[in-house]
Amino acid sequence: MGWLPADSRFSANRKAKTLGARGSIPMIRVVIADDHHLVRQGIRALLEKAGDIEVVGEAADGAEALALVERLLPDVLVIDIAMPHLNGLEAVGRLRSLEVKTRALILSMYADDTLVRQALRNGAKGYLLKRAVTEELLLAVRAVSRGDTFLSPEVAGPVLSPLVDAPLRFADLGPLDQLTSREREVLQLIAEGHTNREIATHLHLSEKTVEKHRGHLMAKLQTHDTAGLVRLAIKHGLVALDT
Repeated sequence: MGWLPADSRFSANRKAKTLGARGSIPMIRVVIADDHHLVRQGIRALLEKAGDIEVVGEAADGAEALALVERLLPDVLVIDIAMPHLNGLEAVGRLRSLEVKTRALILSMYADDTLVRQALRNGAKGYLLKRAVTEELLLAVRAVSRGDTFLSPEVAGPVLSPLVDAPLRFADLGPLDQLTSREREVLQLIAEGHTNREIATHLHLSEKTVEKHRGHLMAKLQTHDTAGLVRLAIKHGLVALDT
């Protein structure tokens, strides 16, 4: 596990934070993003028992999560990867453009090295597996709120060491690492069953541009049909089987 020094967390005009139950501990403000209501409620219950963590909002997809972050300015965004419309990886990547102090903690069922590397490149400060125990979740939220990097032990060894010790070569990249942000968006929407016309409308593109992206995806991912694209999207966690 690697730990990085915390960044400055406060701007001059930011409001004072709510104090915790003991009066002297500042509350960590959290937004939870997961497309399953029961999962969000479970995470909320675990976090709010800690005494120093306050859940200030919940979102069902990446776009809703970004809107809440911009409005509520939480310290931590706890976000799943496989969500409809805008997945967690792309949402985390867009946090930078919001110019907020919020730090992202990915909470996912997938331990795929490609996803973890992509999450870190997109700016996530933590990656925690959903099978983690409660204490680990609390540690992760607190660490990420300080600006430290927190990774589940199952992914820390194989993922963090190469990132720290040596630059990744192109040959070391997973298949989705070769895609642009737009191509990953199109891939997710294809895997969710949307037509070219629907994708074009959703992304404000022409159908011809969507078709071009589809062709690039097939070439880069070395598959010749939509079914192959869907299988890869599911395998690498861009969509869940029940999406």
